Amino acid sequence: MRTPRTSAVLLGTALLPGDRPAPPARAAAYALAPAASSTRLAAAAPRLATAVNFRDLGGYATADGRHVRSGVAYRSNSLANLSAADQQTLLDLGISLDVDLRNAKERSDDPDRLPAGIAYKVADVEDLTHGISFANPALGGLLYGFLMGLLTGSSNLGQSIAYPFMVDFGGASRAYRDLLTSIAANPGATVFHCTAGKDRTGWGAAVLLTILGVPKATVYQDYLASNAYLGRPDAVESSWLDEAFHEVDQAYGGFDGYVHQGLGLSDATVAALRARLLTS
Repeated sequence: MRTPRTSAVLLGTALLPGDRPAPPARAAAYALAPAASSTRLAAAAPRLATAVNFRDLGGYATADGRHVRSGVAYRSNSLANLSAADQQTLLDLGISLDVDLRNAKERSDDPDRLPAGIAYKVADVEDLTHGISFANPALGGLLYGFLMGLLTGSSNLGQSIAYPFMVDFGGASRAYRDLLTSIAANPGATVFHCTAGKDRTGWGAAVLLTILGVPKATVYQDYLASNAYLGRPDAVESSWLDEAFHEVDQAYGGFDGYVHQGLGLSDATVAALRARLLTS
C-alpha cells in the first residue's frame, strides 16, 4: 500500500470533490468548450445557460471501434438554478432521472430545480447512514481524518486525499453503484451531478466511460473538459484523476476488481450498461 502523493496536488478545498463552488460562468467558457475530435463523433452539444458544465457523455469512441450512444447519460454541475428554458431543455432531451451526488447540506442549501416529469434520486458520495468503512486499511486513518474534516468544514483538504476517498469510502462506493445501476435501468436519459460537476461527477463519468471500454486517454479528455466548460484552467488536474485510478489498483488490484468488488456491480448490470450506452 502507498501513501498519497500530497506534494503533487493543490490544497484548499472545503467540500468533497467539486466542490469548490465555481465562480459565475464567463462567456469565454463557451468559446473554450472542446470541439469534436478524432475520438468523438461530431454532434450538436446541448448547452444550459444556468448549468454551464452540463454535457452529453455520448459520442466517444471505444477501444473496439464502437461509440458511446448520445442522449442517454449527461453529466452536469448544480441544477439548483435552472431557468425555465433550461428545465424545458432537459425535458426535450428526454431526461427522466436526475441523480444527485451531493451531501445533505448541499442538497438542503441548494435543492435541485426540476420540472415535473423528471424523477429525483440521491446518491450521496459522503453518505454515513450505513457506517464508516474504507477498502484500503493503509489509508483508512487518513481518509477518516479527511471525512471528519468534511463534516467540520476544514479548508485544508487536498485533492490527493479526496480522490482516493471516492474510491475507498464505503458510502462513495454505494453512491456510484446506485448511479450506475440507475443509468442501466432507466429507460429514459439520466443526468448526474454534484456542485461544480468536476470531481464527484468527474469520477462517476470516468468510471462509466471506462466500463464502456473508452480508452483512458479519452476518459482524461472528458475529465479535463471541465476546465473549459467552467472557464477555469485549474478546475481539475490530470494528477487528481491519476490518484483515483492508482487507488483502484492499490485497493482492488485493478479496475475490474473495483467494479465488481468495490462497487458491487454484477455482470448483468455491466452488460446492461454496455447494451444501453454502446452502439452496435
